[in-house]
Amino acid sequence: MKTQEIIGSGKLRIIIILSVIASILAIPLIAMQFTNEVDWTLSDFIIAGTLLLSTGLAIELVIRNLKTGTLRTLILVVILLALFLIWAELAVGIFGTPFAGS
Repeated sequence: MKTQEIIGSGKLRIIIILSVIASILAIPLIAMQFTNEVDWTLSDFIIAGTLLLSTGLAIELVIRNLKTGTLRTLILVVILLALFLIWAELAVGIFGTPFAGS
């Protein structure tokens, strides 16, 4: 694979990551227009965007540096598990930390 192809595919994956983040954050933004059940503030969007971006970039880093294998899969699962646990803690406080949203 040529250097230009590697660089081009990396840029494409970053664009995909940003597009997915924007799509995910659009869901509560649109929901807020139709119901009072969803009540996100600007800081909620910033925190969620930061969490999703850091997760996406961590996954990209693992994919770029570890080509195949069990270690790559294990690290990706740990990254996603951390995302889900942090998101749940911020949303409903499953661990009871001061960061809980409830």
